Amino acid sequence: MSIPDGSDSSSGRNHGNRGASTAGLQGRQELKPTFSGWSRTRPSSHAPLRHAQFAQDGDKCRSKKGDCIMADWVKVAGSLSAISAGSRTTVWGVNAASAIYHYTNYDGSPWINIPGGLSDIGAAADGTVWGVNSGNQIYRYTGDQSTTNWLGINGSLVRIDAGSRTNVWGVDSAGSIYRYTNHDANPWLKIPGSLSDIGAAADGTVWGVNSSNRVYRYTGDQDPSDPWADVNGSLKRIAVGSRTNVWGVDPAGSIYRYTNNDASGGNPWVKIPGTATDIAAGADGTAWHINSAGDIFRYTGDQPS
Repeated sequence: MSIPDGSDSSSGRNHGNRGASTAGLQGRQELKPTFSGWSRTRPSSHAPLRHAQFAQDGDKCRSKKGDCIMADWVKVAGSLSAISAGSRTTVWGVNAASAIYHYTNYDGSPWINIPGGLSDIGAAADGTVWGVNSGNQIYRYTGDQSTTNWLGINGSLVRIDAGSRTNVWGVDSAGSIYRYTNHDANPWLKIPGSLSDIGAAADGTVWGVNSSNRVYRYTGDQDPSDPWADVNGSLKRIAVGSRTNVWGVDPAGSIYRYTNNDASGGNPWVKIPGTATDIAAGADGTAWHINSAGDIFRYTGDQPS
């Protein structure tokens, strides 16, 4: 076991960019995310579908009504570039123009636009939502508490995820890893290691991948001298809903789900049909993904087809 870093040496890895830029700055600011090319109305090309569509990249459609029906994923109208799911009813995403959307829980009109502009977003089962924008500025959603939709939090991150109000993690542009302290005046604690993507769950579970696509599970609450356990596999994106609901996407876009057994034949991942560029996993078993075209899918492989 070793601390994750950006190298791919089989003989061992260094401890990464421990001296990288620090996200833990003092104080907080009343800020709003920068607005960047969003519209309050969904483009006509993304109008609600008349019937639910089930789809899986590379498969053929089959339906009595002409819809696209497949076992593993249901297609949801819209276009996103990043997605996060805390639960079945807490799903957020951002599109290629940085516009922010919240799932309505109604596939007939699935998305409501939230003012602001973000490049990455993290949504938790308890309703907590965090995001970062293209300038690496950090925000926490407050639209359910005040007329200000987003509160600026000091620091600089490129990726962020929220498992709960008290379990928020991020990665900065140098690959340094930060955990939220739950105190906005001094918000970030630097964790040893280097990652390119990170996933945090409501139960405290945290996974990450580095720039060499190596996979790690956080064990710093069990062994602070060795805070990251290597897990076999090669992933570019990772999402964590709980200890038993971990999903990832490899560099080729293939989708994998964790088997909950690190020693299962040397491969702890089961391949799920479909291709993706980003993936989301909720505490209740919910999973979503988006593909390279921006199409949005919700997992239904655990339900009768």
